[in-house]
Amino acid sequence: MPTKISLAAGASVLYDEPLALNRLRNDLIFYSVPYDKIVAAVCPEAKLRKLVKNMVYVGVVAHLLEIEMGEVEKAIRRQFAKKLKAANLNLAAAQAGFDYAKASLKKGDAYLIQRMDKTAGKIIIDGNSAAALGCMFAGCTVVTWYPITPSSSLVETMIDYMKEYRIGADGKATFAIVQAEDELAAIGMVLGAGWAGARSMTATAGPGISLMAEFAGLAYYAEVPGVIWDIQRVGPSTGLPTRTSQGDMLATAFLSHGDTKHIMLIPCSVTECFSMAQDAFNLAEQFQTLIFVMSDLDLGMNNWMSDPFEYPKEPIQRGKVLTKEDLERLGGFGRYKDVDGDGVGYRTLPGTDHPAAAYFTRGSGHNEQSQYSERPVDYENNMERLNRKFETARSFVPRPEIVKGNNARIGILAYGTSHWGIIESRDQLRNEYNIETDYLRLRAYPFTREVHEFIEQHDRVYVVEQNRDAQMLSLLKLDLKPDQIERLRSISRLDGLPLDARSVTDELSMMEGK
Repeated sequence: MPTKISLAAGASVLYDEPLALNRLRNDLIFYSVPYDKIVAAVCPEAKLRKLVKNMVYVGVVAHLLEIEMGEVEKAIRRQFAKKLKAANLNLAAAQAGFDYAKASLKKGDAYLIQRMDKTAGKIIIDGNSAAALGCMFAGCTVVTWYPITPSSSLVETMIDYMKEYRIGADGKATFAIVQAEDELAAIGMVLGAGWAGARSMTATAGPGISLMAEFAGLAYYAEVPGVIWDIQRVGPSTGLPTRTSQGDMLATAFLSHGDTKHIMLIPCSVTECFSMAQDAFNLAEQFQTLIFVMSDLDLGMNNWMSDPFEYPKEPIQRGKVLTKEDLERLGGFGRYKDVDGDGVGYRTLPGTDHPAAAYFTRGSGHNEQSQYSERPVDYENNMERLNRKFETARSFVPRPEIVKGNNARIGILAYGTSHWGIIESRDQLRNEYNIETDYLRLRAYPFTREVHEFIEQHDRVYVVEQNRDAQMLSLLKLDLKPDQIERLRSISRLDGLPLDARSVTDELSMMEGK
């Protein structure tokens, strides 16, 4: 029984002549090509013909799409740069396909490729490489990691960058990159290096995040800076390691036992992978805590076109670090004392040459002076201070991006790589259903005041995300007033593929009764 060709009317079909596909439908444009005859003429060795036949197809397509054979030849010779005989054979097959199409096929469709200058000045880079560059520019000197898809290439790329650009005049490395025995060891080393004053980081995925939970709690409670890149993939468990997701948001926000709240940055582009890497290290030291950068497989492992990154202009921000001179002036300090009202205490770095510089770094109960304490008032004061610090962070994390429509009463809220599907979906909603929307793209957690204002300004806000359980919606519900919560709606996608516009358009229009 022949297979049904599920193509829209008017589509083009290029097929091998013996298949006679043109008998199946009369509303398609068919191009019949005798591949076996063509390849036999240019490839004397029968055992190679199956391999080379694909290049005949390339030549045929090149003619139909008006691609110059010179471009095809450049691509073939680049691919077979060290194999001249193979390059010549494949080029001959492509040329034969091109010549056949030129002589025998009548163009029946409107598809073609034209030279354009829209890529002039652009770069092509994947998100993990952009993140690696950003971390290097941010002054990261310690990287500890355990390989896991899809985050491994971030550190692997960073190794290459650091070897090229971070070797001292004496020929010695000014950095340390260590492959640990597991994710627990990796995050433990990040905390040790961060406590010692280094800018340190690790990169992982969902399973690694799960294993890092206890150390994340230590970093939160003892207040040790560090950066963790989570290149999200489909879970739970092993899940689908080669598919994309936004399924770690809720777990990461509260990672560890007890009351914890973590700052998360959410890039949507390679440009933001670069810039948010620098934001992450500054925020980690400013708030003396872990910063999680929530990328995903789609962004991290795929190539994206971008404008060149801007060279960083702002100096590195080390936060509240007391020097010997500061201590001589103050006479001492309370490591966990909220002097400025922002919840952030002052710290010293190991090796500060002053008798008052030392303090105990504790994951157990402690008071303002970092002394061990089980007094309820000390514990409560400490936890309230940590919460105050988290509230302060709302004013310092990256602001959301807001795009206004035409007097829209409907809002769309999304984050990360969902952004690209939303841009197209908003046009579809306007053109096909006359639904006007405003759009807010989240860039960080905790939420800034703009998020609350956006929800307040709309009758309904659709929260679009790539997970089953509406995780960002859950975080919003914990942050909003009851009357604002009633305005939220959920659109969730969980098939592991990048979010497409049509799925958002169809679901939102249906929920709007269109």
